Amino acid sequence: MSLLNDVSGTAALAICESLLLALNDGGVLPEKDIVDVLRDAVTTLNDVPGDEATVALNAAAAKVIVGMIDGGNSVRRQ
Repeated sequence: MSLLNDVSGTAALAICESLLLALNDGGVLPEKDIVDVLRDAVTTLNDVPGDEATVALNAAAAKVIVGMIDGGNSVRRQ
């Protein structure tokens, strides 16, 4: 993967995480719904067929999202 893809992916993750926090802070989405969105993303990534490289990339992305769920990074836990 190129550095540009790494930078773009990191920026996209930061933006999405900030949006999830804003949706929770603004009362638009409760924590449960945000976690459900993240879990859906993990499921989708794990279900995408592809070659070995694609499957490995998706598994790594899913692992990052699971870390976000477990660490509470995308919701401010009360």
